[in-house]
Amino acid sequence: MNWKLAGEASWQFVLTLWHVVPWLAGAAVLFTALSWVSPCNGGKPWWRKRGLGTDLAYWIFAPVFTRYLRIWVTVLGTIVIFGLTDGQQIADFYNHGHGAIGRLPLWAQGAIYLVATDFALYWIHRLFHRGFLWKYHAVHHASKDVEWISAARFHPVNLAFGTAAVDVAALLAGVSPEVFIVLGPFSTIASVFVHANLNWTLGPFKYLLVNPVFHRWHHVRVSEGVNYASTLALWDWLFGTFHMPQGALPSDYGIDDDAMPEGLLPQLLYPLTQRQSPADGAGSLA
Repeated sequence: MNWKLAGEASWQFVLTLWHVVPWLAGAAVLFTALSWVSPCNGGKPWWRKRGLGTDLAYWIFAPVFTRYLRIWVTVLGTIVIFGLTDGQQIADFYNHGHGAIGRLPLWAQGAIYLVATDFALYWIHRLFHRGFLWKYHAVHHASKDVEWISAARFHPVNLAFGTAAVDVAALLAGVSPEVFIVLGPFSTIASVFVHANLNWTLGPFKYLLVNPVFHRWHHVRVSEGVNYASTLALWDWLFGTFHMPQGALPSDYGIDDDAMPEGLLPQLLYPLTQRQSPADGAGSLA
């Protein structure tokens, strides 16, 4: 057994949880207060939602899986593309970014990363609402009580070809890992915020930034394929998928598949047993 690799893997696991747990605790306090003042949908508080245990399990699984996958695929890509095989050489190569992008100031790298990856994720998200990919993304839509804590519900296939893929592409393109120190927590906060039970639309900024009402329309049971953006609602406005009817609030979330189980492991296995789904959105798995 390679004890050095085992020790590194254990350290990465602890480090990931060290970053996740404080955000969870802070979000719990913040969104308890905010959803009490300005809820989008009335009813039970988040800690009494259906599938709470499943949500908590995903908050451990998804960050750890994504972190390991991003590291391993980046190292493999570095070996194949750049011919670097020594661990220290690889670490030095990525220390402050590389190539033309790596020579830019960090604020510029951050702006490129934010816009480029958000654009890519918009189209990836649309693909996951079509054909055989939907059965993996349906895991995220299965929650009938959409709350801030629902944000981590993603099948590993969805994670691998979504956030992990765009992060690896950004690192290989030259973006400095230092950018992730700031934008990593920002992405987590943004995802938690847009899933929160809030009636916020951000007023005139609703056409620019994703907000809770905007994203909750995406989670309604009978979806027409709207509001795919992760951070910049501008993409939906530009490509004709923007949907925020004036004076109306979304409700009735989930998917038309009563057989979708609860629990982390059952949900990870369930898509593997399903045939290709015929349509998009919140339709049933067939």
